Amino acid sequence: MIRNYVKIAWRNLVRNKAFSGINLAGLALGMTCSLLILLWVQDERNVDGFHANGKHLYQIYERQHFDGKVQASYFTQGLLADELKKTIPEVQYASSLEWPYSTTFEAGEKINKLNGTFAGADFFKMFSYPFLQGTPATALSRPGGIAISRNMAEQFFGSPEKAMGKSIRYENKEDLQITAVFENLPANSSVQFDYLRPWIDFFKDNEWAKTWGSTDPVTYVQLRPDGTGQPADAARVEAKIKDFLYRYIPKTKGFLVELGLQPYPEKYLHSTFKDGYLDGGRIEYVRLFSIVAIFILLIACINFMNLSTARSAKRAKEVGVRKVVGAARLSLMGQFVGEAMLLTILSMCVALILVATLLPAFNTLTGKMLALPVDDPIFWISLLGLLLLTGFIAGSYPALFLSSLNPIRVLKSSLKFSSGATFFRQGLVVFQFGLSILLIVGTIVIYQQMNYVQTANLGFNRENLVYIPIEGDLTVKYDLFKEEAGKIAGVSMVSRMRESPTGIGHHVDDISWSGKDPNLRTAFANTAVGYDFVKTLNLQLKEGRDFSRDYGTDSLGFMINETALAKIGYQNPIGKPLDWGGVHGTIVGVLKDFHFNSMRQSIEPLIIRLDPKPRWGTVLVRIEAGKIKEAITGLEKLCTELNPKTPFTYQFSDQEYAKLYRSEQIVSQLANCFALLAIFISCLGLFGLATFTAEQRTKEIGVRKVLGASIASVVTLLSKDFLKLVLIAIVIASPIAWWAMNQWLQSFMYKVDIAWWVFAVAGLLAIGIALLTVSFQSIKAALVNPVKSLRSE
Repeated sequence: MIRNYVKIAWRNLVRNKAFSGINLAGLALGMTCSLLILLWVQDERNVDGFHANGKHLYQIYERQHFDGKVQASYFTQGLLADELKKTIPEVQYASSLEWPYSTTFEAGEKINKLNGTFAGADFFKMFSYPFLQGTPATALSRPGGIAISRNMAEQFFGSPEKAMGKSIRYENKEDLQITAVFENLPANSSVQFDYLRPWIDFFKDNEWAKTWGSTDPVTYVQLRPDGTGQPADAARVEAKIKDFLYRYIPKTKGFLVELGLQPYPEKYLHSTFKDGYLDGGRIEYVRLFSIVAIFILLIACINFMNLSTARSAKRAKEVGVRKVVGAARLSLMGQFVGEAMLLTILSMCVALILVATLLPAFNTLTGKMLALPVDDPIFWISLLGLLLLTGFIAGSYPALFLSSLNPIRVLKSSLKFSSGATFFRQGLVVFQFGLSILLIVGTIVIYQQMNYVQTANLGFNRENLVYIPIEGDLTVKYDLFKEEAGKIAGVSMVSRMRESPTGIGHHVDDISWSGKDPNLRTAFANTAVGYDFVKTLNLQLKEGRDFSRDYGTDSLGFMINETALAKIGYQNPIGKPLDWGGVHGTIVGVLKDFHFNSMRQSIEPLIIRLDPKPRWGTVLVRIEAGKIKEAITGLEKLCTELNPKTPFTYQFSDQEYAKLYRSEQIVSQLANCFALLAIFISCLGLFGLATFTAEQRTKEIGVRKVLGASIASVVTLLSKDFLKLVLIAIVIASPIAWWAMNQWLQSFMYKVDIAWWVFAVAGLLAIGIALLTVSFQSIKAALVNPVKSLRSE
């Protein structure tokens, strides 16, 4: 019997090539979209899931209460990890980790730049990064050592074995001994690095990290399992460490700081804070696209239902004859579900080919390294489940509907459909176009927000601003570089700062001023800069001046922003006293507020000091418009002369700024693709319903034409009902779309308003697309010779 079902199903598919082709295209595209999203979601959920100690690993975050607000971040004190391990019995291991950055290494004749950072001695004991040489216990235990990746070992020494124990030059200023070689980090590790240096060396180069008033690194802890090997009670440990910092800093009025614990495997997907507490993150995109995948697959299934129903007039007599000769309803349902299953299997084969073809482009778009897991049994089981579910959903309604037809009525050519069946099919079209409108609105709003944050006035000029890292010999030759760079054609101004203008993450709370309440502690973002900083960035001074060589006391001077001035409360701030970490100085300038972080955050109080002898940081070069090529060529030549052992690298300010919104940009591009796909598949569904309606009203159209109806009037007759459905979809989808996008925009402190015209544009697009789709079939029906339509009467 099954063989007979398959044979009949195949004959029907081959006989109706147009019907089969449209259904095959719709289901294949829907499955392709769903499979791509499934692979992406699976990869997102697997990030950091490979650590053997994952259920015992936690990341520390700090929650701060001040000025009636509560905010939280992962920035912590450099001393925190060791103190937690010493003081809290449940903490088995603890490690600090500084944010990774690019550094130049040299071994023999080979020079290269790689990313890495500093970490505590326990780091490799906590995280499961396989070792090729050395041991996790000793890799970061002594000063002057370095643990490197297989990639780095092969680049400089040929193999991990040859690299072990060798010396490698760091930033052309010190030699480090290789203490371990670890396997290259997997793509599903949220932290990526090619080397790690001991935390004790970080303390040696960064005195600020030895104070409890400064925050910047992140802190990880591993809790001891209980006697049965189960994870420790994290809630109890969190209660213990909540007020931990007050062992080292005094409690102050109006400022409360607490420590919290977050399971490390959850951090990648849940890293957004709202009012001091974890509230979403990338998990929102995972959920969003999972829902989109389901909806697009449903749209494809709905198309199958609509097209099958549209063909019902042609299949009705077949059903009638089969019933007359004794076919049971169950066997008829089996036949129609079998046809759906066969088409679904063919669609799945096409979808797998499309996925394999599109994966390289999809990986480029998402920054992933996805591949079809053909050797994973779970993948094939999931695929089988998707196939069966899709085939059943697509074939269920046609099977139930066609198998229920009365043989006497259909053989008399009097096939009629109930109002309930008609309402159901129309409801499917409303659902399809409702989702399409939602995706169109989402695409427009996301584009608007991305355009807003990319073009917003940050308070400084990002155009033609170049960043060059201060490394190697530039750390001691910066003054010479600044002087010579100023002579290069096209270079108008040169300065420097410790970070980049949109990457200031270091905070201090040991700022004092005249009249300050001694019990009040306030966190200030801070940075160190060189001369001509204000001019180079084109910042606006509200009062005072920039740092200048004309004043010999600027090493004891500070610049602050408007938000910091409001916090301090000085009426005439220039020349007023200000202390930072025991350094007694005065305010020389007040800057108008500018954005030095993502626009998801409000502008914080900022304090800036002069750093005449930088050990690291960023050179800021302002280039004249239209002279970028010659200026970059001149800068590269100068860097090669002054810093020959460090490869020349640079980045434009707008490129660096764009990195802050990489996730949103990916979402925007994916939303564009999914919106187009949903609209296309929805048009196939609308085409199916238009075909069905035309078949049902063939004789009515013939009568109207005999009585003198024009082609235009017939097209209008067939089109207006579909436009009503699209209008209903607009009415239903618009408030849902507004709510969804308003929720998404809440993650930005500075955002666009959702204007009424967004919904108007989405509605007009939907109406226009629907008209184009329906008009084709309507015109075709209107052009049929009425004699042919009425000859059976």
